[in-house]
Amino acid sequence: MNNSDKKDQAIVIGSSMAGLITARVLSGHFNRVILIEKDQLVDTPKPRKGVPQGYHLHGLLAQGRTTLEAYYPGISEELVADGALAGDMGETMRWYHFGGYKKKFTSGLNGLLMSRPLLETHVRRRTLQLPAVTLRAGCLVRGLISDASGRCITGVDLETGTQDGQREQLMADLIVDASGRGSASLRWLTTLGYAKPPEEEVKIDLSYATRLYQRKPAPANETEIIMIAPQPPHDRRAGAMFPIEDDRWIVTLSGLLKDTCPTDEAGFIEFSKSLCAPDIFNMIDQCEPVSDIVPYKFAASQRRHFERLRAFPANYLVVGDAVCSFNPIFGQGMTSAVLQAQAMDECLQKADTLDNLWKPYFNRIADVVAIPWQAATGEDFRYPGVQGKRPPGIGLVNRYVKAVHRTTHRDTVVYRAFLDVMNLIRGPQSLMRPAIVWRVIRDVMKHQLSPQR
Repeated sequence: MNNSDKKDQAIVIGSSMAGLITARVLSGHFNRVILIEKDQLVDTPKPRKGVPQGYHLHGLLAQGRTTLEAYYPGISEELVADGALAGDMGETMRWYHFGGYKKKFTSGLNGLLMSRPLLETHVRRRTLQLPAVTLRAGCLVRGLISDASGRCITGVDLETGTQDGQREQLMADLIVDASGRGSASLRWLTTLGYAKPPEEEVKIDLSYATRLYQRKPAPANETEIIMIAPQPPHDRRAGAMFPIEDDRWIVTLSGLLKDTCPTDEAGFIEFSKSLCAPDIFNMIDQCEPVSDIVPYKFAASQRRHFERLRAFPANYLVVGDAVCSFNPIFGQGMTSAVLQAQAMDECLQKADTLDNLWKPYFNRIADVVAIPWQAATGEDFRYPGVQGKRPPGIGLVNRYVKAVHRTTHRDTVVYRAFLDVMNLIRGPQSLMRPAIVWRVIRDVMKHQLSPQR
């Protein structure tokens, strides 16, 4: 909404990346924005209870970085000054996939490498500098408040975190749930008589473990990202090693379908040695560990189709992992959340009223999450043991994409097209453009490779 039409107050439930960027967006449309966070927060980059994945490897994709920069001008430079590393994705990635390394080249796609807590700390600091935004930390939303008809959400029932568990009713013109995968929205909405949105679930039984290592200082353009992808359908193990602030490496080793990485030192090293390529093992075998080994489990990717609902309360929206969470190994979660918030901004700019905002908003973010959902679940469905509804023709699509990956060992045009999909710049269907298909077929014929092999 334009400044002359600003509403009075908005509430955002949850202050992780999705909540923070949502608060930033809403500050342009409301006089006051209240962020509600159940954790007590500190102004230093440390993992916290409410974000268990904060210990693990994250990356901000090129599209996410560009959009974040638009909302927080200069934040990339601030992060780099605080130790984050910037680099061209085509130049810095040593990526082993389907029997070979993707060919390095200058892609023009610039990403940022840092720990999740460092990024979140900077984004939170910039968000709370906005005059409209206030943080209520150590508070828990216990439920929603609606009007007498139940058709409009008017506020939240807040537990303030005091010793006596004091409750407070906090009213607002718009409430946004950004509380993540553990969101209580479905329970709250069914209590008010609304139907649950249709859900998709892809059960992958992913587990991973992360450890930090000391890194020798080097110019940013000389520090590589190492990624080793598994060879489906039999190999289920992957690894990634990223440089981050304070001259550290962050190493995450993962396994699908309960192929669990051990959390003892010998087992962690042995797991790295079992990957399809030796790069990570060769590096960590020479590095000094500077942290414990921290495990994490992710049972299933989940997508909630709010856009298919026929009825939904006015003045209430859902964003981020509460809408869609997918295999975190692909590193698209934060960028997806940023793009969902951007979609909310664009819907608010066009809206004359908040009453039916949910309809265009959920339709827009359905398109946003479709790209990472298709990319992540498509790769997961290469494994027969992964449970979920397989899209028609997924076997044929995956055979073609396998040929695409092999072509990227030699052809940077095809590699760039794949990076566009990976960075959420284009949809997976863009890999079916005639110019790309022809280059893939030519590579298959020239090197006597077969997509069926």
